Amino acid sequence: MIGPTVPRPRWLARPGAILRGEEVGAGPTCLLLHAGGERRQVWAPVSDVLVGAGFRCVAFDQRGHGDSDGLARALSPCAEDVAAMLRTEPPGCVVVGASLGGLAAIAALTDPAARARAAGLVLVDVVPCLVPSRVRRFLAAGGLAGAYTELVEDILAQVPRLRQVTAELDLPLLLVHGDTGSSVTAEDFDQLLRLAPRTTVRSIQGAGHLIAREQPVSLARTIVAVTTAWRSPQR
Repeated sequence: MIGPTVPRPRWLARPGAILRGEEVGAGPTCLLLHAGGERRQVWAPVSDVLVGAGFRCVAFDQRGHGDSDGLARALSPCAEDVAAMLRTEPPGCVVVGASLGGLAAIAALTDPAARARAAGLVLVDVVPCLVPSRVRRFLAAGGLAGAYTELVEDILAQVPRLRQVTAELDLPLLLVHGDTGSSVTAEDFDQLLRLAPRTTVRSIQGAGHLIAREQPVSLARTIVAVTTAWRSPQR
C-alpha cells in the first residue's frame, strides 16, 4: 500500500498535450503551478512542509515543460489546462501559481466549474497588472529575453483581461513576493489591492522572483498561515 507521503503519479489528457504530474499527502488540496521554464519538482520542498501541515499537494508539469508534452505559446491553452486540473479536484482547493502559473490560474478562474473548486488564489511574485516595458527589462536582465518570447508577448497583450478577471474574482488572494530581486513593486501591491481588496500581501526575506526555489520553507509556512482561514465556514 502506498503511504500518504509517497508521491503518486497523475496524468491529464488535454488537446495537444498530455500533462504529467504527481500528488502527495492527504487533506485539503493545494494545486501548485510552476513558473515558466521550471517543472513540478521545484515544489518538492514546499510540498514537504504543506503535507506536514495537513495538505494534499498536486503538481503538474505545464504544457511544454518537464515531462508534459505540447507547446506553451499562448496563455489561453495554459489557462484551460489549469481549469481542467481544478475540475478534477474537490471543492476547497488552494491554487498556488508562480509567475506563469499564477497568470494561468487567474485566467483559468473565468471557468465557473473551476472557480467553484477554488478556496482562494496564491500569487507567487506575479501580479495581473503587468507593465510590458518593465517585464521585458526584467527578462532581459535575467538573460531570458529570448525564452518563450511568443508566450510572453501573448500574456502582455492580455493584461487588460487579466486585470478585469482579477477585479471580478469573488475569492481571497494572497500575494507572496521576494524582498530582493523581485519582479513586483510597491506600485504593483497598490494596484492589486485596488483591484482585489481581499488581497493579503506578504514578503519573503532572502528571496527574489523564484521563491519556491530560493525560500521554499518560508513560502510554505506563509501559505499555511494565511490560507487556513480560507477553509473556515465563515468565508
